[in-house]
Amino acid sequence: MPGLLSAVFSTALLQIASTSVDPAVFASPRQVHAVRAAAGIVVDGDLSDAAWKEAEPFNHFTQRDPTEGASPTQRTEVRVLYSDEALYVGARLWDTAPDSVVARLARRDAQVTSDRFAVYLDPYHDKRTGFYFGVSAAGTQYDGTLKNDDWDDDTWDGIWDAKVHRDPEGWTVEMRIPYSQLRFRAGDRQVWGVNFSREISRNNERDYLAYTPKGSSGFVSRFAELSGLDQLRPPKRLEFTPYVTSKAEFLQHAPGDPFNDGSRFRGSAGLDAKLGLGSNLTLDATVNPDFGQVEVDPAVVNLTDQETFYPEKRPFFVEGADIFDYGFGGANNYWGFNWPGPDFFYSRRIGRPPQGGVPGAQYVDLPQGTTILGAAKLSGKIGHDLSFGALSALTDREHARLQLPTGRSSVEIEPLTSYNVLRARRDFAEGRQSIGVIATGTFRDLRGPALRDQLSGEALSLGVDGWTFLDASRVWVLTGWAGGSRVSGNRTRISALQQSSVHYYQRPDASDVRLDPTATSLSGYAGRLSLNKQRGDWLVNAAFGVISPGFETNDLGFLSRTDVINSHAVVSRRWSTPGRLFRFARINTGAFRVYDFGGLRTGEGYMLSGGVEFHNYHSTQVFLSYNPDRFNTRRTRGGPVMVSPAGWGGELSYSTDDRKAVIGEVSLSHSTSGRGDDNTWGGSVGLTWKPAAAVSVKFGPEYERSRMGAQYVGTFADSFATSTFGNRYVFAYLDQTTLSANLRVNWTFSPTLSLELYAQPLLSSGGYRGFKEVARPRSYDFNRYGAGGSTLTANRDASGRVVDYTVDPDGAGAASPFSIGNPDFSFASLRGNAVLRWEYRPGSTFYLVWTQDRSDQSGDGDFEFGRSLRRLGQAKGNHVVAVKFSYWWHP
Repeated sequence: MPGLLSAVFSTALLQIASTSVDPAVFASPRQVHAVRAAAGIVVDGDLSDAAWKEAEPFNHFTQRDPTEGASPTQRTEVRVLYSDEALYVGARLWDTAPDSVVARLARRDAQVTSDRFAVYLDPYHDKRTGFYFGVSAAGTQYDGTLKNDDWDDDTWDGIWDAKVHRDPEGWTVEMRIPYSQLRFRAGDRQVWGVNFSREISRNNERDYLAYTPKGSSGFVSRFAELSGLDQLRPPKRLEFTPYVTSKAEFLQHAPGDPFNDGSRFRGSAGLDAKLGLGSNLTLDATVNPDFGQVEVDPAVVNLTDQETFYPEKRPFFVEGADIFDYGFGGANNYWGFNWPGPDFFYSRRIGRPPQGGVPGAQYVDLPQGTTILGAAKLSGKIGHDLSFGALSALTDREHARLQLPTGRSSVEIEPLTSYNVLRARRDFAEGRQSIGVIATGTFRDLRGPALRDQLSGEALSLGVDGWTFLDASRVWVLTGWAGGSRVSGNRTRISALQQSSVHYYQRPDASDVRLDPTATSLSGYAGRLSLNKQRGDWLVNAAFGVISPGFETNDLGFLSRTDVINSHAVVSRRWSTPGRLFRFARINTGAFRVYDFGGLRTGEGYMLSGGVEFHNYHSTQVFLSYNPDRFNTRRTRGGPVMVSPAGWGGELSYSTDDRKAVIGEVSLSHSTSGRGDDNTWGGSVGLTWKPAAAVSVKFGPEYERSRMGAQYVGTFADSFATSTFGNRYVFAYLDQTTLSANLRVNWTFSPTLSLELYAQPLLSSGGYRGFKEVARPRSYDFNRYGAGGSTLTANRDASGRVVDYTVDPDGAGAASPFSIGNPDFSFASLRGNAVLRWEYRPGSTFYLVWTQDRSDQSGDGDFEFGRSLRRLGQAKGNHVVAVKFSYWWHP
């Protein structure tokens, strides 16, 4: 592997000198001229207002798809006007077959196949960032932010207006984009970056003013210049969005529970505010925020030692989240290859369920989440090239109410906590180089000794990142980041943190870490350096990264494991020019290797993948991988090192043309390892049906059948287990079957009124057999219970169900018997919701939400579809009906 990386870097350096300049980067951009509107404009989709006749038309569009560089099949003409308050964009989209225009209704920002028009703006003219505003032929709006020259993010929702009009010549668009939704510098003569796009669905056609060739990169940097914006001043930005909510909960409850009689009614109110500070900074503040999620998290069965990652969905944290992106920039592509990818900031830590333990009680009332007393964000640009973002949130103390035989009591389970993030980045030479910094701090007011044993008092992190292009045409880019962390607390807390699944300092045969029960802090470092060739038919990506054993960001970030030294290299070949058999094709080859800080090779793999898009717009993807023998320092959950035997895996997928009324996707996968002990088969089917222009139905069942040869069961102390350092590490064969599905129905009544239904059923069963213990470190050898003088006895209840197992590891020997609880499981879950959303005026919304979840668990490990469904149908569920009313107001 080091030789492969050396070859890649040598090839990179040789090609830098011979790289040709992409003419599209340095060609003089086309000019788009805006004209000041002499009179007011009514945004109704009709371009008959006299002001539009004064604007200069622009019609120089070029196809990117399906025929790159060709003239568009339909004519498009765009005009730009402006006033002291807003930018206006009007577009006439001629069509020789107006009845063939696809006008599919959908909720805002939904990705549907439809004819569309969009404008892209770079108000700072930094050639890296900006905004986009689009509308479909049915009037559905979509918008978002542009970042890193090539990337976009649709989580931002601006407050702007757009209307469309259909006629025998095609359709027209009229947009009004208030300056309050943009960020730009004050100046008498403004020059912005601008781009336009048109999508003609029936042709799968995309036309641009300035397009990115398929064999190249860079989007914002290619924009034309928007001139004529004279005497503009950024407006004073002051916005308020008060809200009120009402919620009725109908919950499962135990008879006699004094805290839950099965129903609960709540109401709340709060306020979100935006305040412009100067022309470039915005302060977002919230008091008693409503962070209810519109879509529920999916149910999972997690048998690993790692936390499940869930994406952020709460509006306050989602909006402008890209400001806090760290470690990514410059390059347009990043590969992982067994890299844990630590996050310094994971916003779902704020407001999470309380973390403190609860003593035994007859009944317990636990808060579902930690109350966020208030939060604020400050973001924008300082000067010309410095991007800045800061966030601070304060969460309240939380208590659990207890019903004890002696009466009621309460215990604190979450302290008063302050969460803080600071992010800054400065670009140089029009984005050719950049350097940034991120700092996070979590501070807890720990008053009781119990919480001091469970939570860190203070957690800090600091990181630096940046990039530099290595050639004039921005083909090769070197990116990197480095950071450190420090967590402090009492001895009990830091000792537990060292032994957590992220660190495993207690490993008895580890040479690079050692548990320190007297420590009151934990510190570490991490970093990664990447090289990317991102233009041309041949692409290269290589990286080297480290995460030291003591690195820790989980108080405000996300980190699955440490003690990692990771490297990889990928070479790709793509064919962007359509051939006889396909429209586009790509092949990737890659290799990676991972070590721990003790020098053990804990990961190694080789990959071959590729994809083809055919002329009928069907596509297929294939992935193959091979992993040779390597060591595993985590499989015993803090015990000795094991060997992970060699294995291979593959996946094949196929999808049909997404323009059709019925869209299909199918995927098949298989992997095997562990000398044949591990075998997994899986498959999924995705069906989308669009019976009408305003209705879509999506159904996606998934099935997986796996047989694991060594699934961890538990660790049991035994001084006679001398070969495994005084513990018996017990494993078993696991046969697991999982069937799940996602069902989504969207019904859009108008561009501002929609109904969405979502349901996620999950059935999973796992049966354990063949219990065994690790025979010796650094092996995949086991001593099977019930053989070699050992005994395994199944203990059953009156119904014949196995309750637990009694193990005597040496029969008549000196070792004492021990008990293993029956780990078999069957889990059934159904989660879903219905959301009626009405944007009754721009920025003001009404929500009616019904959420339900129900589940059933048993100790039977056999998968029986009918029985699981019956039990799930009989299970009592939780139902919540909520109403939210918000009103956007600005002076």
